[in-house]
Amino acid sequence: MRFAWIDLREVPRPQLQAVVDAAIHARMAGVVATDAELLGTLPPTVTRVLAAGGPAPAPAVRKLSEKETKDAKEAKASEKDAKSPSSTGSSPADSGFDVLLRKFGVQDELDALAADHRAGGTPVSGFIDVRDDRTLQLSCAGAMVLPYTVIHFADPTKIPLEIVLAAAESAEGKLVTVVDGLEEAAIVFDVLERGSDGILFTPRSADDVFALARLLEATTPQLELSTLTVESIRHVGLGDRVCVDTCSHFEEDEGILVGSYSSGFVLCCSETHPLPYMPTRPFRVNAGALHSYTLGPDNRTNYLSEVGSGSALLAVGADGRTRRVVVGRAKLESRPLLEIRTHAEDGRLVSLTVQDDWHVRVLGPGGKVLNVTELQTGDELLGYLAADKRHVGLPIGEFCKEV
Repeated sequence: MRFAWIDLREVPRPQLQAVVDAAIHARMAGVVATDAELLGTLPPTVTRVLAAGGPAPAPAVRKLSEKETKDAKEAKASEKDAKSPSSTGSSPADSGFDVLLRKFGVQDELDALAADHRAGGTPVSGFIDVRDDRTLQLSCAGAMVLPYTVIHFADPTKIPLEIVLAAAESAEGKLVTVVDGLEEAAIVFDVLERGSDGILFTPRSADDVFALARLLEATTPQLELSTLTVESIRHVGLGDRVCVDTCSHFEEDEGILVGSYSSGFVLCCSETHPLPYMPTRPFRVNAGALHSYTLGPDNRTNYLSEVGSGSALLAVGADGRTRRVVVGRAKLESRPLLEIRTHAEDGRLVSLTVQDDWHVRVLGPGGKVLNVTELQTGDELLGYLAADKRHVGLPIGEFCKEV
């Protein structure tokens, strides 16, 4: 599960309370601040991260404040208690925070953090600024031994992040990457298909927090596919069809959902499977006539005529799993067309018009690959039945009849 920590340290003061309220309301995973008193006001649903000013442990400072004492010997004892699992009255909750964030830039500082983590007591995390190979290697070492490693990458390239992700593949700790905006956050979550476990983000307003929450929730759904029975196939003559070339490699049982009506779609197969005369193009789906609907993320449909470079569609597997794919280009060409009419178990008509050629295929139950020119009445296809009517691609509860 990807998550976000909200960094309050550079939030404009007039916006601070609104940002804190938004972080709580949007259920952000954590909040980072230098003010333990502020963190102490937050509910237990939020991980409260106290950012220390340097490598020295901060719990002792907070302990002194709570007891209102200036005795140096007692402060030293309190610091020792904060690191001890068996201590009383020195838990993170009592100190106003859950995790202590401390900087490290050399091996000795990392070793001290790792020793504190092994000792128990206040959970510690490390922050490192990666600027060169030495700090990159140190960040990889930190990711292997700390419960949280927060990394700021000085350069815009994502290669250092890829290196840390690969190095920490087997680590139990979480990697948190500092980002400077929502666009970078989206990129960071996709690096190496795994992405950073979390991000550290400084919002300028509550709106930024809610926008981040929407980004974190942007997952594709598992679809419940239906079995469709072919009732007729007929040649309908020349028309324009669209090939959709994506920026992704399709699996053998994947394709995209396409249909003449917004209420029902057929799972059109990618060109992943070999056939005579043509090389495989595992990024392509010969999708259908340009009037057809195709299903994209967020339950949004588009006409194939609207799909182009940069569009987002859903790749759908025979088991209903989905993932977001980006379109690299769409090719519209005039070809002979074939209309396939099917019906669902509830009698609903699902129609698809495709290029009339053996190389165009659809998927049947179990991911069976079927050439459209060899379909017969009674054959079974995989499809998806939508519950919503559509207006400009958006679901709407109105009367709509498509014929």
